[in-house]
Amino acid sequence: MARTVVLDQDECIGCEACVELCPEVFAFDEETEKARVIKEEGGPEEEIQEAIDTCPVECIHWSE
Repeated sequence: MARTVVLDQDECIGCEACVELCPEVFAFDEETEKARVIKEEGGPEEEIQEAIDTCPVECIHWSE
């Protein structure tokens, strides 16, 4: 079973770092002013991992 990308919007501060690093997986929701996952099955794992590592509030993670 493949892992998926999860972003906890309650914790997100809307810095958009993940959106800048991996726009094919993350998008900015103007209404909530927070990031969201638009492609749960993922994309380039290196870019996703960089977004996970860069997130200042650690609200992005992999789910098995």
